[in-house]
Amino acid sequence: MRHLKPFLLLGCVIALFALPMAWGEADNEAKPGLLPPVARGPQWLKGNLHTHSLWSDGDDFPEMIGDWYKRNGYQFLALTEHNVIAEKERWIDAKVNESKRGTALTKYLNRFGESWVERRTVDVKGKATSQVRLKPFREFRSLLEEPGKFLLVPAEEITHKYVKAPVHMNGINLRDTITPIDGASVEETTKVNLRQVADQSKRTGWPMLAFLNHPNFGWGVRAEDMVQVEELRFFELQNGHPTVYNRGDATHAGCEKIWDIILALRLGKHNLAPLYGLGTDDAHHYLDYGKTKANPGRAWVMVKAPVLTTEALLKAMHAGEFYSSTGVTLTDVRRDNNTLSVKINGQPGITYKTRYYVTRKGTPLDAKPAMDKEGKPITGTYDPGVGEMVLETDGLESSYTLKGDELYVRARVDSSRPQSNPGEPGDMERAWTQPLIPAKP
Repeated sequence: MRHLKPFLLLGCVIALFALPMAWGEADNEAKPGLLPPVARGPQWLKGNLHTHSLWSDGDDFPEMIGDWYKRNGYQFLALTEHNVIAEKERWIDAKVNESKRGTALTKYLNRFGESWVERRTVDVKGKATSQVRLKPFREFRSLLEEPGKFLLVPAEEITHKYVKAPVHMNGINLRDTITPIDGASVEETTKVNLRQVADQSKRTGWPMLAFLNHPNFGWGVRAEDMVQVEELRFFELQNGHPTVYNRGDATHAGCEKIWDIILALRLGKHNLAPLYGLGTDDAHHYLDYGKTKANPGRAWVMVKAPVLTTEALLKAMHAGEFYSSTGVTLTDVRRDNNTLSVKINGQPGITYKTRYYVTRKGTPLDAKPAMDKEGKPITGTYDPGVGEMVLETDGLESSYTLKGDELYVRARVDSSRPQSNPGEPGDMERAWTQPLIPAKP
């Protein structure tokens, strides 16, 4: 035995040196019952931050909607009901609007089964009425979420107006429902309700994000209404609803022009932070598809984050580490060393053009009142140098380096492939980067 001790000691030493390697290998393997390994470095995560269910004016159950997004390659989703977070006890009449809700209930039962779907019969004004329970967020998230693969985020569409102008905002990762309050103008209404989100975040310690929805819906919010709202850091550049007029019309600026106006005025005149542009679905309709329906899958964000958690996603978005898309996938976007670089995940048979837009220092930044042929004022009319295209390329990799006289640069990638179910006729698959701002000397 005494002769064996050195060998036993040597074996123990070898085993001890081997353990860290074994542990490291085990840590990088996904095993049943264990959390998936933490991603090594940033990854692109696909998500939608504007969606409605039967909890407000959508036509399907939240579980069905979450299941659709999960099955269609999304990693995160926010259900943004009008002025409510889905955390109450609520039953709905299973036969109301039967052509839609009846179909929705049938699909719901087929997908999740009688053991999940809760039904009851109650007396309503002396008549036996069949009802189905709308599950609250805390219940249905446990059915759908999967660590590292799919995440649901609590949210609300803070739905309000100033006089007749719709002023809607989404609050993401809210803890409590926010009741909208009045302001003395469109600008003030936007400001006071964004502050409600900021105040709740400060009070609770929860990270949150708020953005202005569809500015051209009902022609409710002009670029000039948003410029000096310091609390506003995000807005919907591309919304998939068919009635929000992303492109504007003969007398109203489109959302992309609105973006350039705000960037130019904030950076060139008011010394404010830039505005970031979001792509969202604003989906309401999941039972019928077509050009008059607000369907899912039309616009989204791709966020560059190290892990799939709400905190990581919101931190990345506040830093501008995301792009928006209606179908084009980018393998990389970099905004560093005063250079904006774009790499496209090209698809066979599809061509691409990447266009870079700037506003230069010294560009006149006063609105130029103009009238159309019928004498109606044209909003969003500014010097042609606001949002000027300075580079166009058809390569899959491209970049633009600031030359020193630009307030910002942003890029848009256009593909030759039309969207299969566009929000507006003629919508193509596109992607938009966030703006690069010159580094301070």
